[in-house]
Amino acid sequence: MKRFLFAFLAAAQVVAAQDENYIQSKYDFIPGEKVIFYDEFTTENLGDFPAAWNTSGSGEIVTMNKFPGRWFQLTKGGYFIPEARESFSENFTIEFDLIPRSASGMEYMDGLDLYVLSGTLDDPMEGGAIPGKSGIRVTPTFDAVTWTNYSEKDGGYKDHGSSSFQFKINEKYHMAVWVQKQRIRIYANESKILDLPRGLIAGYTYNIFRLQASDEATPAIGNFRIAAGFPDLRNKLLKEGKLVTYGITFDVNADKLKPESYATLKEIADVMKENSTVRLKIVGHTDADGDEGANLELSKRRALAVKNEMNSRFAIAIERLETEGKGESAPIAPNDTPVNKAKNRRVEFINLSGAMPLNK
Repeated sequence: MKRFLFAFLAAAQVVAAQDENYIQSKYDFIPGEKVIFYDEFTTENLGDFPAAWNTSGSGEIVTMNKFPGRWFQLTKGGYFIPEARESFSENFTIEFDLIPRSASGMEYMDGLDLYVLSGTLDDPMEGGAIPGKSGIRVTPTFDAVTWTNYSEKDGGYKDHGSSSFQFKINEKYHMAVWVQKQRIRIYANESKILDLPRGLIAGYTYNIFRLQASDEATPAIGNFRIAAGFPDLRNKLLKEGKLVTYGITFDVNADKLKPESYATLKEIADVMKENSTVRLKIVGHTDADGDEGANLELSKRRALAVKNEMNSRFAIAIERLETEGKGESAPIAPNDTPVNKAKNRRVEFINLSGAMPLNK
């Protein structure tokens, strides 16, 4: 019996270690610091094309029985570009939910390219079949994701490669793109499917995200967000004493944390473990949509959910964490556009121990 128990515990430790190593090595995504574009496709009527996007094809806003919320479905092939005119900066992130769909009965995603490129937003035909001045094209195929980069100075395509991954039709994926100068990482749900240290060619300013679809590809996208800059969590928590983060997200109108919150929570927990005297207040905020009282209660429950996750998953003592919910009462932007509403939906961490030197 003792040998059995020992073997069981040893196996459990191996599984736990493998799980932890998998997440740490493959899902380290942290969203950008400043939201510069957001579209949840709620400001236009169903059946309309979203006003903040440009296209040479066609699409419409739809709802689906299987997946709650509003979705932008591409219905005819062409380019689809969110018109984000504010600078992406050298470091930025792009996130959206994706449901692969096909008009040809395929069982996996095909006929869709994702581009991050340097170009002129008002001239989508610039470069012709190789858009813009420089960029990277990422293409999901049957059982792999292929990529190639290119630039004017290289006279076209330069490097290429692939990674094993399959996007199944009518399944939901949370997509995340993380650019840090030349490095680009791409995630689908909790899997890192590409990590390219020189994926983007130096010497260009990358400022456009572009989807290119064939007529057979009819995917739907939702909750699209671009955020600029890389949040220095450690500096803001310890030196400035306050961190505003958009990296902790929840299910709609609920206090259930989404899996993509993991990396941000882990980073904050690591700071607390390295600085044992730090105590934090977790403050939840909402936008002004809906009932004010309901928003206040939701923000309280979300702050408590973060506290419980920090304790149960990352072993931060409950005594070091306080919570508060402010609902819609403390906006940092007017609640008048999707971008501003996204800025107001946030979690803040306040250092109750005050500013302190940074541990090296």
